[in-house]
Amino acid sequence: MLERIKASLPSLAPAEQRVGKLVLADPRAFANLPVSELADRSHVSKPTVVRFCRSMGYDGLSDFKLKLAGSVSEGVPFIHRSVDVDDKTSDIAVKVIDNTVAAFLKYRNDASFFALEHAAKALAETPTSHRRIEFYGVGNSGIVAQDAQHKFFRLGLNTIAYSDGHMQVMSASMLQAGDCVVIISNSGRTRDLMDACDIARKRGATTIVITASGSPLASAGHIHLTADHPEGYDKYSPMVSRLLHLLIIDILATTVALRMGEQLQPLLRDMKNNLRSKRYT
Repeated sequence: MLERIKASLPSLAPAEQRVGKLVLADPRAFANLPVSELADRSHVSKPTVVRFCRSMGYDGLSDFKLKLAGSVSEGVPFIHRSVDVDDKTSDIAVKVIDNTVAAFLKYRNDASFFALEHAAKALAETPTSHRRIEFYGVGNSGIVAQDAQHKFFRLGLNTIAYSDGHMQVMSASMLQAGDCVVIISNSGRTRDLMDACDIARKRGATTIVITASGSPLASAGHIHLTADHPEGYDKYSPMVSRLLHLLIIDILATTVALRMGEQLQPLLRDMKNNLRSKRYT
């Protein structure tokens, strides 16, 4: 959570930056002080303190302080253990597993459930307006986009995934109000994805971005689902980032399925029965 605040500071208004710096200077005190004291120490107004919390993706000051207190007192220390060329197979297995578990637990402590709820609501509303959901990603993120399309397709939703920049731009140009596009990026700096996001937003579609804090893409969409991790871009293949993106997609798909309720059960039952012939008994 503190890393995310630090990364987001440059994109905040000056007054909100002062609040962010106060958090970083003494997170424990910030979690326990009343809003009036926080405003005085930051030399800002009370509404600015609340606005900062919402800029970080939380549902007001109370939600922010609750997550901050948990992060500081019980948070999981994230020690990124990079693999080395002379590691044994057992060393590699332990490092990969430890990195993944630590990233998931860190996300559990830092995640903005308000943003997840907002995204799930937008996705769940597409069937009622007969609109569609599109998933965009390139490289490893393109694979995550395909996985997302498969999960939401199984819910009976009108979905498609594109990993080609030209196809993303062309498809985004045909989106309308009520459509949703989920854009997945590790770096949040891919030009094709930025272009597609901008076009989709201008067309009136709801844009949901899954990417790192402080990146250009993070502020380009309507809803930002933060996916922060210490994994670099220069060693081997991205592992933690891809799994973290898949985790967020799973949370969204599960939430949307529960929102759809009983109407989904007959569809899933028929699908399962129709697939029986594809398996050996």
